[in-house]
Amino acid sequence: MLSLLRAKTIVLLLLLGVGNAFAKEPTYRQPLPLTPEQATLVQQAATQEKFLVKVVQQHTPVVQTYIQHLRPDPQLGKAPFSDLYMLGRVNFDNTFTDNLYAKNAPKKGWFSGSNKFLSSLTKAFKMEYSANGFMDMIFLDAGAFDQQHYDFTFVRREFLGDVRTMVFDVQPKPHTGTGRFVGRVWIEDQDGFAVRFTGTFSGGTKRSLYFHFDSWRANVQPHVWAPIAVYVEDQDFHGQTYLWGYALKLPDPGSDSESISVENAVDASDNSQDVGPMQAKQQWTNQTERNVLDRLTQAGLLANPSDFDKVLETVANNLIIGNKIDLPAPIHCRVMLTASLESLAVGNTIILSKGLVDVLPSEESLAAVISFQLAHVLLGHSIDTRYAFNDRLLFPDEATLQRIAMSHSDADNESSAKKALELLRNSVYQDKLANADLFFAQVVELSKSLPFLLTPRLGDSLLRPNGTAWMASISSNTPALQTDNLQQIAALPLNSHLRIDPWSDKVYQLNLKPQQVLNVRDKMPLEVTPIYYRLSRYSPPAENPSGAPSSSTPAVPGKN
Repeated sequence: MLSLLRAKTIVLLLLLGVGNAFAKEPTYRQPLPLTPEQATLVQQAATQEKFLVKVVQQHTPVVQTYIQHLRPDPQLGKAPFSDLYMLGRVNFDNTFTDNLYAKNAPKKGWFSGSNKFLSSLTKAFKMEYSANGFMDMIFLDAGAFDQQHYDFTFVRREFLGDVRTMVFDVQPKPHTGTGRFVGRVWIEDQDGFAVRFTGTFSGGTKRSLYFHFDSWRANVQPHVWAPIAVYVEDQDFHGQTYLWGYALKLPDPGSDSESISVENAVDASDNSQDVGPMQAKQQWTNQTERNVLDRLTQAGLLANPSDFDKVLETVANNLIIGNKIDLPAPIHCRVMLTASLESLAVGNTIILSKGLVDVLPSEESLAAVISFQLAHVLLGHSIDTRYAFNDRLLFPDEATLQRIAMSHSDADNESSAKKALELLRNSVYQDKLANADLFFAQVVELSKSLPFLLTPRLGDSLLRPNGTAWMASISSNTPALQTDNLQQIAALPLNSHLRIDPWSDKVYQLNLKPQQVLNVRDKMPLEVTPIYYRLSRYSPPAENPSGAPSSSTPAVPGKN
C-alpha cells in the first residue's frame, strides 16, 4: 500500500515538473510550426552567429568577471560572504572549430595567457560539460545554431529598448548531444542577430547541474552585434562578466609592444624660451604621466577621455576653490574601467575605478575619494619617474598590472588622509560629510566578505592594512550604520552610475529615474545584480570639428 502511494506521489511530482532539474535531458516538446517569416529570421540568425565568430576572432577584448558567493541571511534573504575577480585581455582566434563539440579543439592563441584565462573562467562558472566552456556563454552554438540541431518556438514580438525583436524558445533536438543551449533567444528583425539569450545547457545531472545565464550584445559597429555582458545566477553565487576593448589594436605576435594611439592627446608643454631646473623636473614628471596614461589606455584598462571626466573635475575644482589653492597646472580626472574599488594619482591626473564611482551614493562621497588623491598631488607624493623612459613600458598588455606600480606607501596614505580631511572641511561639502563617513563604514563592514572587490589592482586601497578606512571618522555627526533603515543608503550596488562603450572604451553616465527603496533587500550595497540593457542601433559619433565641449552638462552622481 505504501509502495503504491509512493509511486503515485512520484508520478504526481513529475507531472508538476518537480525533479526535472535532475533530468539528464530536458523534456522534449514538439514545437509549433514557424511561419515563413519566422523561419527566415531563424535561418538568418544561424548565419549571423557564424559571421559574429569571425568578427570577434579579429579582436582581443578585455574580459572582466566578478562573482559573489552567497549564503542565507535572516534580514537580506541571501548575502555575499566571499568573492572572486578575474581580468584579462583575451585572444579568441584559434579557439573555435566548425564543430564546437569536437573533443580536440585548438588551444593556441596570440596571448600566451588567453587559454589559461578562459579555462579559469570556465572552472569558476562550473562548466564541466561545455566543450568551449566560458565562450558558450557569449556565442550561441556558433557551429550548429540552426533548425537541424534545434527546435524554435515563437513566443512574441518584443522591444529591447529601441530594438524590435522576435522572441523564440529554443531546445535541442533529441539525440544531438549534451551541452546544447536550452532557453530563450531575442533576434533583432533587421539583420537577424541574436541580441540576447537566457538559459542553460542540456545534460546536467543531480551532482553537476548547469548554471543559468543571461547574455547580452550591443550594436558596436554597423551590422555588428558584439557580446558585451553576461549575468550568471545560481543558488550559491551571482556573477557579472563584461567585455570591452573591441577597437584595441591587435599586437604584433612577434613583438612585446605596439604603437600607442590615444584619443584627445594634448600637448601640455610650456613653450617658454628656457627651462630651469624646477621646470625640467616638472616636464620630466609630465612625460612620465603621459607615458603611463597612454600605456594604460592602450591596454584597455583606462577609459578614453569622455564628458564624465568633467564631472569628476568639477568636484575636484570644488575642493580646490574652497581651499583657495593656486595650482601651477590644472587637475585632470579619468576613469579606470575595472570593478575593483580603488583610486590613484598619476602626476596631475586623478583616476577612480569604474567600480568605485558606481557604488558611491552621493556627491560628498565622491568628493571624499577625490580629496584623498588630490592630497597626494598637493603633498608632492610623486609617481615613479622611471616610466618617463618609454622603453620601460614595452611589455605585453596582459602584464600591465604587474609591471606598472602606482600605489603609495602607507606613510604617504596616512598623511594624505589627514590633508584630505582638511580639504573637505574647507569645502562646500563640509556639512554633508556624515554621508561620506557612512560609505566608508559600509566598506569596512563588507571588507571581509568581499576581499577581491576591495583589493586594488593598480592604485590605492580604501582601507588601511588593519582593515580600517583611510578616510574614517571624517565627520563628528555620523550615525551608526543601520541595515534596516530604508532612508540610510550608505553604498550602492555595482554598476549604478556608469556604462562602458565596448568599442570606444568611453564611459557614459546612466540616465536613471530615482527608485524608492521599499525594503532592506533593495539596498544591496556593493552587490552584484542582474543586468538589463535598453538596446539601440549603432549611430556614428556626432562630429565636433571645433573641439568645443558639449552643451549638455552631465549630472554629478548622487546629486539631487
